[in-house]
Amino acid sequence: MRPFVLLPLAAHAPAVARSYGIPRRLRRTDAAALTFDDGPHPEGTPAVLDALDAAAAKATFFLMGEQVERRPELAREIAARGHAIGVHGYRHTLLLRRTRRGLADDLDRAAASIADATGVVPGHYRAPYGVFSTASLDLARERGWIPLLWSLWGRDWERRATGEAIARRTGGRLAGGDVVLLHDADYYSSAGSWRRTVEALPAILAAGSTLGLSWIPVTQDT
Repeated sequence: MRPFVLLPLAAHAPAVARSYGIPRRLRRTDAAALTFDDGPHPEGTPAVLDALDAAAAKATFFLMGEQVERRPELAREIAARGHAIGVHGYRHTLLLRRTRRGLADDLDRAAASIADATGVVPGHYRAPYGVFSTASLDLARERGWIPLLWSLWGRDWERRATGEAIARRTGGRLAGGDVVLLHDADYYSSAGSWRRTVEALPAILAAGSTLGLSWIPVTQDT
């Protein structure tokens, strides 16, 4: 059994992610997945949903339990529009600060908040900042959740990010099977960062269409 360690390189080092069984990509090569972390957000989430609707694209939203409790109607709207929902935790803090028992309570509270608001039982988990611990992986798998990282990210949380740069880092490098990390909220990042994400979305979605890819929720990766 592996000792307790943090996995801060897992998002960037495929070999590390692979050794811990954390997917970074879809199995399908005819599709790609847009994933949005940290919501729901009163402005960012509706804007992202509208952009996805305009392109007939489906995505996966990794929700924060504390934000779901504040805005359950937005969490319901995500599910009602046909998108998948995953667990991002109840509070957005590094797992280094969590005991196993504290982390278990956090995950259960997050899952309960999501289920109460949406009627959805989540099947995927992404740790805050993409930093898993062996405890978090054990707890997620005990609950039947699939841990998920990403293969492309827009770095849309950065203060100096622009819509053009976000689109270039994601749509400009897109290939079949990619899992793209973006954010529909700015609670834990630079103020207004979701606006730049929304600005970038049409170009990212168009890049997928140009490549003949379907945008699917991760739950459809069969």
